Amino acid sequence: MIKSGFRRFNESFMLRLAAKGPFIIAGSVIQGFAMGVFLFPHSIPSGGGAGLAVLLNHWLHTPISIGLWLTNFLFLMSAVHYLGKMSAFGTIMTITVTSISVNFFEEYLKSPFVSWWTDLLVGSIILGTGVSILLKQRVSNGGIGFAALAISKYKKTDPAKILFWLNGGIIVVTACVIDWMIIVQAIICQWISTRIVSWLYRASFPRKRFYTVAWRKKQD
Repeated sequence: MIKSGFRRFNESFMLRLAAKGPFIIAGSVIQGFAMGVFLFPHSIPSGGGAGLAVLLNHWLHTPISIGLWLTNFLFLMSAVHYLGKMSAFGTIMTITVTSISVNFFEEYLKSPFVSWWTDLLVGSIILGTGVSILLKQRVSNGGIGFAALAISKYKKTDPAKILFWLNGGIIVVTACVIDWMIIVQAIICQWISTRIVSWLYRASFPRKRFYTVAWRKKQD
């Protein structure tokens, strides 16, 4: 009986993973694209974990992709008990795919824009789109986001607002160490991306309805 229940649980988990997996991968690649092409080349942290990754790169010359995975994984482990198995596994998947994407895009793609303001605007919009896809699947975009989801689950509040405030402290430290302009850049990035997240997270898109016509045989 125990084995049967465990088997059903695993089957249910695999079915949910198969349904959510493509969206998790898509959201992770999209946010990795935003970070690697538009934000990280200007040392603009997209969040708390990214801010620590930028600091590790500044102090220890650690590749940002590795620092991003390490810091987010540590944040995840500190909050993993608040959410379920699917959210935890999905977030690990997100962290890994995002880090690989950042490394790939930093290496092979460059922004077509000259102005870092344009990079900031475009990167923030793309980042918000990727994060909203992940939150829709009830997984986090990273360790800080995982904590935001945990608080959102128990407090029943908007995860985007929580995400904004949790990232603030690390961004301030990053700005003090590297450049004060990072505060301005990061706040703008967070404001734009969280507005996109709030809009897409709450948006409900109408489903298409299909109507069938029943034909009656003509009565004589």
